[in-house]
Amino acid sequence: MNKNCVTVIYDRKKEVSKVGRGKVEIRIYLGNGVRKYVTVNTCNPFEWKDYEHSDELRTQLVIYREVINSMIKRDEELTIDNLDMHLGIDKTKQKEKREAMRLKSSRTGFLDFMTERISKETMGPATLQRKRITMDAMRRFDRLNRFSDITPNNVKAFDEFLKTECSRTLPTVHNYHKVLKMYTKQAALFGYIPIDPYDTPLCKFKRGRYNERRPLTEEELIKIRECKLREKESRVRDLFVFCAYTGLAFIDCQKFDYESMTETINGQTFIDGKRVKTDCNFFTPILPPAMEVLKKYNYKLPHISNQKANDYLHLIEVSCEIHKPLTTHVARHSFATLALSYDIPIEDVARMMGHTNIKTTQIYAKILKSTIERHAVNLASLIK
Repeated sequence: MNKNCVTVIYDRKKEVSKVGRGKVEIRIYLGNGVRKYVTVNTCNPFEWKDYEHSDELRTQLVIYREVINSMIKRDEELTIDNLDMHLGIDKTKQKEKREAMRLKSSRTGFLDFMTERISKETMGPATLQRKRITMDAMRRFDRLNRFSDITPNNVKAFDEFLKTECSRTLPTVHNYHKVLKMYTKQAALFGYIPIDPYDTPLCKFKRGRYNERRPLTEEELIKIRECKLREKESRVRDLFVFCAYTGLAFIDCQKFDYESMTETINGQTFIDGKRVKTDCNFFTPILPPAMEVLKKYNYKLPHISNQKANDYLHLIEVSCEIHKPLTTHVARHSFATLALSYDIPIEDVARMMGHTNIKTTQIYAKILKSTIERHAVNLASLIK
């Protein structure tokens, strides 16, 4: 093979006319129409005039010609794989680099990046749903598609978009930012973007506070239990009661299996399970009203969607003359306040509900006035 089989080509893909710079490539002809192109530099036409006759480029040519001649002397097959092996080129890294370049030039590079990263993560269905909802909002916003779009100004505009056009509350907007921030941070670490926008002063957003939750009192829970309802509403009421006297979230209630998830200790039956939302363990008693529900359905609870259950709960709210908005989540919140009203330590309530952080329990478990009144009377009788 003569030296003309290893040659230099400038601007093979005619990039100068588009971006002002072209690639300097070494073309290696391996026979049978097979060619290998190795990029050694990029330059504009004026720089190319000097680089074409530079010592650096001549050295590169000598190296590749020596590699080819060595392969011929050893009677090795002239293939791209063999050539790459001699040149020390890592195929895996090459593939990763090409994929990175594809993403960076793609119109949806950042969204593709998020999709790819999410597909490799292990998470519960609720967490996955939150990430999908965030990406749906990003698509509607249409200004966070490419890596070049991930700027502090665009993230700030996304914040305004969520609060105005999507009518999201501050705490809900904060959850969107939590998801987005995970992947802007990764993109910055991989070098796809120069800086994580959330590290800039422009993207320091207020978390806000949730509206105060209104749990049901024990009297209101009894009222719901005793209310006469139609069959469909009665089934939803029973599910609500089961959650209110176990502390289960509605999705965990729907996944509940009596045979595999319960154990009885000293006559009290407990649910030993793992939350669908967070994958955290919980251990909670089945209080008598919840056990009555299980017996009614032969220990197999009815199944219904959360949305449909909430629709029926609004009807139950009217039928039972409960002057508080009822949702499936109110049942779980009511369990926490009920437990605390009977002086169950907050650490135990956290374990029952599957919280890893007591601060989360404190959000759900607001101390009732009746508890304070009882403790105040006890305290007054002790004070001398």
